[in-house]
Amino acid sequence: MDAQQQGNTAANAGQEDYLDKGLDAAEKKFGQGKVDPAKERGMNEKVTDKARGMFEKATGKDVPAKFSN
Repeated sequence: MDAQQQGNTAANAGQEDYLDKGLDAAEKKFGQGKVDPAKERGMNEKVTDKARGMFEKATGKDVPAKFSN
């Protein structure tokens, strides 16, 4: 992760977009209540950032603003 991505992740740590909320919901549902999304925020940001990057690489388009912070 380069310095710009780290800065963006730190700046957006307080914000949750739809992708982040969806991941949190999946953790709650399939983690059987054993996973606390607040504690996993850093890892979740890495996962969703990677997913956004893969989407953009595969489609050549930016993730819609509605889904990305």
